[in-house]
Amino acid sequence: MASDLITTDLVALDADFGDSVDSVITNLATLVHDTGRATDIAGLAQPAIGREAKAGTGVPGGVAIPHCRSEAVTEPTLAFARLSRGVDFSGPDGDAELVFLIAAPAGGGKAHLKILSKLARALVRKDFLESLRNAPTKEEIVRLVLEVVNAEKPKKKPAEEPAAQGAAAGTAATGTDAGAAGPSAAAPSATLPTNAEPSADVTRIVAITACPTGIAHTYMAADALTQTAAERDDVSLTVETQGSSNNESVSQSTIDAADAVIFATDVGVRDRERFAGKPVIESGVKRAINEPGTMLDEAIAAAHNPHAHKVSGTATRADAEEGKSLGWGKRIQQAIMTGVSYMVPFVAAGGLLLALGFLFGGADMANGWQTLSTEFSLGNLPGHDVTVDGELMHFERSGFLLYLGAVLFAVGQAAMGFIVAALSGYIAFALAGRPGIAPGFAGGAIAVTLGAGFIGGLVTGLLAGFIAMWIGNWKVPRWLGSLMPVVIIPLLTSLVVGLAMYLALGIPLANLMEGLQNWLSSMSGSSAVLLGIILGLMMCFDLGGPVNKAAYLFATAGLSTGDESSMQIMAAVMASGMVAPIALSLATFIRKSLFTPAEQENGKSAWLLGLSFVSEGAIPFAAADPFRVIPSMMAGGAVTGAISMALSVGSRAPHGGVFVFFAIDPFWGYLVAIAAGVVVSTAAVLAMKQFWPNRAAEEAAQNVAV
Repeated sequence: MASDLITTDLVALDADFGDSVDSVITNLATLVHDTGRATDIAGLAQPAIGREAKAGTGVPGGVAIPHCRSEAVTEPTLAFARLSRGVDFSGPDGDAELVFLIAAPAGGGKAHLKILSKLARALVRKDFLESLRNAPTKEEIVRLVLEVVNAEKPKKKPAEEPAAQGAAAGTAATGTDAGAAGPSAAAPSATLPTNAEPSADVTRIVAITACPTGIAHTYMAADALTQTAAERDDVSLTVETQGSSNNESVSQSTIDAADAVIFATDVGVRDRERFAGKPVIESGVKRAINEPGTMLDEAIAAAHNPHAHKVSGTATRADAEEGKSLGWGKRIQQAIMTGVSYMVPFVAAGGLLLALGFLFGGADMANGWQTLSTEFSLGNLPGHDVTVDGELMHFERSGFLLYLGAVLFAVGQAAMGFIVAALSGYIAFALAGRPGIAPGFAGGAIAVTLGAGFIGGLVTGLLAGFIAMWIGNWKVPRWLGSLMPVVIIPLLTSLVVGLAMYLALGIPLANLMEGLQNWLSSMSGSSAVLLGIILGLMMCFDLGGPVNKAAYLFATAGLSTGDESSMQIMAAVMASGMVAPIALSLATFIRKSLFTPAEQENGKSAWLLGLSFVSEGAIPFAAADPFRVIPSMMAGGAVTGAISMALSVGSRAPHGGVFVFFAIDPFWGYLVAIAAGVVVSTAAVLAMKQFWPNRAAEEAAQNVAV
């Protein structure tokens, strides 16, 4: 497999791939497609461009490594371009001239990820980069790359070697061995021997590196830190890579002996509680690549500062802002977003099952679903007339369809019943780790019992998280420490949260929730239209970000009540969220010249994402041109939200777009609202790009046309 990872057909030397990131990635994706290793150019380019929009992949040395996993990729592939003019990939030292596209199959195993990781690790070597710059032929490029990815992992050093030597080699190879080391070399396979102690003036540091895909940046950050540490005599470093392939965890003894820890991650650190009480420096993974020496200096300073920020006894979040711990406002925001993200599957599954229940069982099935699902079976199907709670009820449908609808509805109700508990539990989890889950779920269940709804779930989640975090920082005897996360913290936190809800918070929160529901139910006419405008603006502001998710949470939280106003809000939110991808797809069809080649490719599939209510399909457009795209989309979203509310469109389903037509009433009103918003957004974005032109996009489009 490795011998075919890159071929001369996948190499472009001194190529002019345009002056935009999108254009470079699209051209590299074209190379992959033309060699038969990808079924669709856009299917490969779009995920890589979307990954780039979240965080640039430029690294020191004028190198960029856009990467992604995609269903369009048929086998692990590397495509390489040495550009005649550099392109800004947000690297620390200017434009990138050497660009690798790492294309991994969506369901690929660990073997190819290990090979790809070797390449990523080699990119921190100056000699390797210089060879790539000076290679006269494509064959030479292929040889250089294959030497790296086919290299055997170096043998581990004997455990009795000096500690300082083990630290230098323990987490990643250095010098000429860096490219040969596989991902497991970045794991603590050669950590300090337990019987060896660094000198008093050596600071022992454990580092964790992790990126969203776990392919490239994870291992590059590990090597950058390790190579920098190997050049110093004041640091003993061990790195644990939490990537996609063959990773080992740092031993607890190594962690216990560490003076400080570094979390260079773009995702949460797995089992963060292992590092409880250690001084910590936190940042995104790219900072470790760009500024490894600075991060080591900060870790040394933290190790000698008694007031340095420390890892909470139960924390699980690893997000931070460039070497600083997160502020409380940011932590609370991230915790709530974590709760929402974990809640959404319950909402989606439960809501769609409810909608299917109505489809099969009829609208009146909801009046007796409990009786229908429990007192009947496949061998005893219900008729039109069924006794429910002592009263004879007549149902529009009968037999298998009525029974199936009731069963689906029952399963959906069960899933929807976990919404508030999941929201609360995972908010607490985001703040306090696993010890926060049980009290968070318990608090959410109490909120439902007391009628406090999702507002109560937000409060109990935050309360459980902060209390569990506080208890986790208690100084306790060693014999009691093992009981803290599994018994003491959940018990005490659940007790406090439960008492607080029943004795103090429950009634006020229930009254607040009841007032909110009454307000929603009373809305009509202009007030309902105004709410639709606000929700439409929110759905199109960041297209899947916190504001978008806040509007979605507002809609789904009320869906379980089943009242008409909640279903109208759900319809307005879903319709507005569909506008942006559809509008941008239409715009690329009408005026291709106003969009980059990558955007044109994205436009070919964005319409389907829009019809499915996947707002994220518009993110590549917004990331590339936010000042033109986002206001245009917000205008259309506001129109759609207003029309949807004005026509009293309701949706029993929380997701699915036009494909859950059976759960939307009136469906024609839903289509009218979407169409109006799409027209407005399409016209607006074309006008913005026409009268406020994007020169880079125009040049890229013209180059392709020529």
